[in-house]
Amino acid sequence: MREQTVKCLSAEGFHAMHYVEWGDPTASRVVICVHGLTRNGRDFDELAQALAPVCRVICPDIVGRGKSDWLRAKTGYGYPQYCADLTVLLARVTGADGGTPPRIYWVGTSMGGILGMLLAASPKTPIEKLVVNDVGAHIPAASLERLGTYVGKDPRFKTWRELDTYMRVVCAPFGPLTDAQWRHLTEHSAKQHADGSWGMSYDPGIGIPFQKEDPLEDVDLWRPYEAIRCPTLLLRGAQSDLLLEDTAAQMTQRGPKARLVVFDGIGHAPMLMARDQIDTVRDFLLVT
Repeated sequence: MREQTVKCLSAEGFHAMHYVEWGDPTASRVVICVHGLTRNGRDFDELAQALAPVCRVICPDIVGRGKSDWLRAKTGYGYPQYCADLTVLLARVTGADGGTPPRIYWVGTSMGGILGMLLAASPKTPIEKLVVNDVGAHIPAASLERLGTYVGKDPRFKTWRELDTYMRVVCAPFGPLTDAQWRHLTEHSAKQHADGSWGMSYDPGIGIPFQKEDPLEDVDLWRPYEAIRCPTLLLRGAQSDLLLEDTAAQMTQRGPKARLVVFDGIGHAPMLMARDQIDTVRDFLLVT
């Protein structure tokens, strides 16, 4: 594993986007793995290790998360900025040496899946295969309201163990994980403050979109979804409140007509740490 940064631009100046990289830098296939709203690129460590023998795997921390910089203007957190930053990353990955560009595959969980759909729907997209993990072309307002109950709240804990307990409660929909996997998620989600307390390693400002006075509304992404032309794999936790069963079924019939795989005993979202989840993604990207 190698740690890297790339400079991106917002209206207030440059900011660094951190990412980790696995596998051969000259591999002909590059997998971009993008995390969910409050998560970070280290969520994909186990998937990346499974893909690294034959792929270059790149897992960024979206601005405001993990080891990436925080935006000066918090209103800048949103999909236009995230897409712009990821375009810079794609430019770096595809290179400018005149050689044969690598094949680009995308794995996106929740917010990362939305970003994948938006970029895959764009004309002349470099994305050749797309994995959308537990997010769909229709997102119900009720699920956004649930996210709004904790995003941007900046909880503080006296000890790391208290933070670990909090993670296991808030993130219980991730499904059954081992103690080692929970520790991994907490370790890479934790930030220790100057007073010794522990909190989350993301800018509370990312929660601004959830703090509007007007009620949150359903999100409709059918237009970009139906513009996608690459092979698409759709993953769903059977108990997910973000990707509803009916929406998932429609996505197998519209646009790229995604292949749907559902994982029992999991809500939002499968963490791609279990062997069956990893094998499903790997087989789609490398075999089919």
